[in-house]
Amino acid sequence: MADNSVILEMRHIVKEFPGVRALDDVTMAVRRGEIHSICGENGAGKSTLMKVLSGVYPHGTYEGEILLDGEEMQFHDIKASERSGIVIIHQELALIPELSVTENIFLGNEIVRRGVIDWDGARLRALELMARVGLETDPNTPIKSLGVGQQQLVEIARALSKNVRLLILDEPTSALNEEDSANLLELMRGLRARGIAQIMISHKLNEIAAVSDSVTVIRDGRTVETYDVEAGHVDEDRIIRAMVGRSLDHRYPDHTPQIGEVLFEVRDWVVEHPQLPGRLICKNSSFTVRRGEIVGFAGLMGAGRTELARSLFGRSYGHYRSGEMFLGGKEIHPTTVHQAIEEGLAYVPEDRKSLGLNLLDTIKSTIVSANLGAIVRRGLINSDDEFRIASDYRHSLRIKAPSVDVGVSTLSGGNQQKVVLAKWMYPDPDVLILDEPTRGIDVGAKAEIYRLVESLADNGMAILLISSEMSELLGLSDRVLVMQGGRITGEVDGDNATEERILDLAMQADTRTAS
Repeated sequence: MADNSVILEMRHIVKEFPGVRALDDVTMAVRRGEIHSICGENGAGKSTLMKVLSGVYPHGTYEGEILLDGEEMQFHDIKASERSGIVIIHQELALIPELSVTENIFLGNEIVRRGVIDWDGARLRALELMARVGLETDPNTPIKSLGVGQQQLVEIARALSKNVRLLILDEPTSALNEEDSANLLELMRGLRARGIAQIMISHKLNEIAAVSDSVTVIRDGRTVETYDVEAGHVDEDRIIRAMVGRSLDHRYPDHTPQIGEVLFEVRDWVVEHPQLPGRLICKNSSFTVRRGEIVGFAGLMGAGRTELARSLFGRSYGHYRSGEMFLGGKEIHPTTVHQAIEEGLAYVPEDRKSLGLNLLDTIKSTIVSANLGAIVRRGLINSDDEFRIASDYRHSLRIKAPSVDVGVSTLSGGNQQKVVLAKWMYPDPDVLILDEPTRGIDVGAKAEIYRLVESLADNGMAILLISSEMSELLGLSDRVLVMQGGRITGEVDGDNATEERILDLAMQADTRTAS
């Protein structure tokens, strides 16, 4: 008979930062051997709560109680929580790329014999743990040689090496493709069957529905509700209402596009892989985008959408071989990112941490960074203009932060994404390329961004939208172009687009068009 007793209680947790009460009387309980999902908008306090639980924010820096198996815990660091069987896997994986799988699994928790690391024993134990998580590779493989999905499995294997009783997964599938995400969810079900309780923070309601036994919703640092669910039957509308405090009946706003003349055109664009000579990543790609039009780019993982986008934006990826680019009927030749910006192009990258932000910068310096010339007076940045412009975007995009003077590293993922969007809105480009613009963002913030994208199009901007979420492409795009193997294999009008037709084109080898 399954043990459904409570393993964890968090009672009346309050956590404050200067000027911000991040958690305000949060209470929740987790049963032994269940998957407990925590939902909430970006900035609601989900990750902060888990950092309190795991000792990242030590006892004494917050108010309230943490009880494990009925005993009050006072964790002063992560090591203390891990000794009690609580292990957290952060959204940003904490692996060292140059070290091997074995070395990463036991980093800080080495197997020692007679004062020396027992590497043979470590490799054997690593193989056992890898088998438990379904990771098939040599334990001596460097982490940098693994895909993101495999790296996630290494993190879980490391957690299992610490005799985990409660595993915390913060946005575990945010960087995974569909296959890796499905494999991870199946692994979570297996861990549940072995009695390991899990807390999952996720914005993906379909994944919450697939694996959750219970759900806690947090809004503005407070617990809104906790309730049990039947796997596969989560009431998404109920979660959304609790998260945002209102119903989102129309996640994709009703929109009548104001489409004008062709503004942006690409002809026979050919780009070679940056490391593999002779391998083409863009193969004679040709397309147009009209003023006020949102053109979606669909394709399976590895289809070449991001590679195409980055190569267009100042040739920032791969080696340009041939092709032409026109803006407003005039051929342009931006060979650097700076030139692309000057010509009127902007690119919001899929990886905001590596490509979209300098995590050492403040909000205000980030927002103005793509158009500094507009606020430079006699060789110096006008600090009043910088503050005013950044504050305007902070309010209009509802960026949750006490001030534009705080660092972008202190923001939640969704608010960081809004800062990146503001950064590329400020130059007022003619063409805006959005690469996975809502990755890691909650449903409420997504709705805000959808309205923003449509308003930018209504103001005459030409928008290229790359998204792995089929519903997002179908809900926003006026046309959908489909890529496969570096080629554009078809085009579907937005009114006639369906998931089936797009997937059919995504698996075609030859170019053809669906009317």
